[in-house]
Amino acid sequence: MAGVKKLINDPAEVVTETLDGFGAAHADVVAVHHDPDFVTRVGGAVSGKVGLVSGGGSGHEPLHAGFVGVGMLDAAVPGAVFTSPTPDQIFPAYQAADGGAGVLAIVKNYTGDVLNFETAGELAEAEDVTVRTVVVNDDVAVEDSLYTAGRRGVAGTVAVEKIAGAAAERGDDLDAVEAVAKKVIANVRSMGVALTACTVPHAGKPSFDLPEDEIEIGIGIHGEPGRRRIPLAGADEITELLLTPVVDDLQLASGEDVLLFVNGMGGTPASELYIVYRKARALLEARGVNVTRSLVGNYVTSLEMQGASVTVLRLDDELTTLWDAPVHTTALRW
Repeated sequence: MAGVKKLINDPAEVVTETLDGFGAAHADVVAVHHDPDFVTRVGGAVSGKVGLVSGGGSGHEPLHAGFVGVGMLDAAVPGAVFTSPTPDQIFPAYQAADGGAGVLAIVKNYTGDVLNFETAGELAEAEDVTVRTVVVNDDVAVEDSLYTAGRRGVAGTVAVEKIAGAAAERGDDLDAVEAVAKKVIANVRSMGVALTACTVPHAGKPSFDLPEDEIEIGIGIHGEPGRRRIPLAGADEITELLLTPVVDDLQLASGEDVLLFVNGMGGTPASELYIVYRKARALLEARGVNVTRSLVGNYVTSLEMQGASVTVLRLDDELTTLWDAPVHTTALRW
């Protein structure tokens, strides 16, 4: 246990105690349910509105419960730390989010998440709740990893939840909300870097071994390995290593508009995230790409990992309008 200090009590109670504190602190925005654990908008489902549900392992806060509220998610389902929620958690969240217009599930591309949300969807369909699912796979670092077939879902999930949430809030039907979510998924890409590993509470030791003088490029949000390890470099050099594959994958052209989102992994100071943002923006502008919207902060974390990810979303008028639409959650509000 040397070197691992955490403000916790019993590792087995971390998720429950987190939810209790979260619910008490934000009772004006969310309601927390136990046995099984899930979080809903205060006041429950909105009649006639498409319900949005997401979820995944805990340890990525504020993802997903922090994005429950007006203009975003109707329910979020937190699993154990870095572990998919179970179908018996997800099913009541689907029911709670159903206002009669169907439910869209936004699922990050991890095998356990995909299977468990699918199983819960079958349970919901049996109870006459229509569920559609979109799978977020914005990580350009690896095609297949320990946890996935295909690309992982990472920080781009925030953009999917925000934009689809705005479409649902304005009254779009299930087909339209699903279509706009898929449009975001098709146009968003991310790449991350880890400077240090994180420590899962019940493990008591770092999730991987990363020497002091090395960094891991292309890291996943559970500490999965990335593309390669390199010697520690300056922020500008690292930013270029993250941004270039993202831009290439999107095939961004001069004159296009984008959202630039620099996300912290939980242990990185805001000052460092702005240094990364500064370079990423300069690199985009050098290519003639217009950064018309920005987001910088810790939104999809990996416990206390030091690191960051760079996400770029190609924007058009529709996506920009939906991004700008009012949102009131604990982690995102304007």
